[in-house]
Amino acid sequence: MTPNVLLVVTDQLVPFLTGAYGHPVVRTPNLDALAARGIRFDAAYTPYPLCAPARAAFLTGKYASSFGCYDNAAPLPSDEPTLAHYLTLAGYETVLTGKMHFIGPDQLHGFRRRLTTDVFPAGMDWVPIEDPEGNFVGGGHAHGYVPPKVGPTTWTKFLSYDEEVQFRALEYLRERAREREEPFFLVVSYHHPHDPFLVTQELWDLYDGAEIEVPRYPETIEYSAMDRWANEAHATAEVEFSEENLRALRRAYYGLVTYVDRKLGELLALVPDDTLVIFTSDHGDMLGERRMVQKRCFYEWSARAPLVLAFPDGRGAGTVAAEPVSLLDLLPTLLDVAGVDERLPMDGVSLFDGREAVLAEYHVEKVRAPCFMARRGRWKYVYVHGHDEQLFDLDADPGEWRNVVADERDVAQELRALILERFDPDAIAADGDASVRRRDLIRRANDRNGTRWDYQPAFDATKQYVR
Repeated sequence: MTPNVLLVVTDQLVPFLTGAYGHPVVRTPNLDALAARGIRFDAAYTPYPLCAPARAAFLTGKYASSFGCYDNAAPLPSDEPTLAHYLTLAGYETVLTGKMHFIGPDQLHGFRRRLTTDVFPAGMDWVPIEDPEGNFVGGGHAHGYVPPKVGPTTWTKFLSYDEEVQFRALEYLRERAREREEPFFLVVSYHHPHDPFLVTQELWDLYDGAEIEVPRYPETIEYSAMDRWANEAHATAEVEFSEENLRALRRAYYGLVTYVDRKLGELLALVPDDTLVIFTSDHGDMLGERRMVQKRCFYEWSARAPLVLAFPDGRGAGTVAAEPVSLLDLLPTLLDVAGVDERLPMDGVSLFDGREAVLAEYHVEKVRAPCFMARRGRWKYVYVHGHDEQLFDLDADPGEWRNVVADERDVAQELRALILERFDPDAIAADGDASVRRRDLIRRANDRNGTRWDYQPAFDATKQYVR
């Protein structure tokens, strides 16, 4: 029988900061248990270290630049088939609850039902424009990574959002438990542990007295052009990365990781036995590593994502897959599981087929040139078009401190060739610039017209409860 599929997506979850990936302090018993009965991928990479393009990419199995989804105000075109379209045609009931960063009037993209609105705007509010002096508009995220914007609080709208996401997911699973007419594909997507790093007192107290590691910095840090642009946009020079501040940041983050783990546990208690469960995130978060915050770079803390698959028949239980994979590979893997033969060209391959290298990209938002990553075996190569390049030996230098591009020219050239074989940086730069101009014009017109695309969930109260 075709299995149900539960896909749990978190936001900015660093895999290293979970018990399932070996962290000795962070409490994630439910993810630990899922990994124990599933397959843990130890080198899963986001195709794009930014929220909306990352989701658009893994839902389509295609690189986001191939359809112009460059930033958090770029639409996923409605004529791009998604996993939800494919599984709908395979006989699944496709349902989404939570965050998916769909921009534009199409807020379903193949899902039959959507149980909540999104937490962020569905319009082009965040088009990445620059001011007349060429400075990035918006940003300053680093201020949210230090107290007083980090720590315990009574409540936040973001906690309210994830509570609604969870309520709708559990309600759906309880309803589906009564009878099964068709398999379901349920996506449950949380905001956390994405900033703001504000936690309830109970979650804050959970790590009282815990041994909380903080980043250690050398006397000088070598930054690439991509890093410098991110630091400029995030205003990292304006905050103090003291041990006290970093410890508060990590403590709050630990609490939010435990928060989403508890949500996972509630879902696992209700899913039917014939369900393939997948747990992942769109990307990670630098969390002060290298004195950097947020995502928007290709270092491991930003570009890596947790990925665990637990099959209902127990295949691969407790195993670890060490070879690099991409979140693009989720779509073809699930099409294989569902027995879908009809599929259009895509960049992802099955998680179990292997690939020569994992590629990732990042453009437009708070960078001034197209940026790319290639990971093959022990090597990770970063190419910032027209600016600089980095090469790291992750076996010898897992912290990515030593750029060995000058010593390993052949490796760098091979990986750069793989990037340029798949991507045209000049065309991406031109298309990204034109896209920003178009969308900024539309944004201003929509603002004047009062046009909003935010999703309104449909609930008919006249048919609820006792009528």
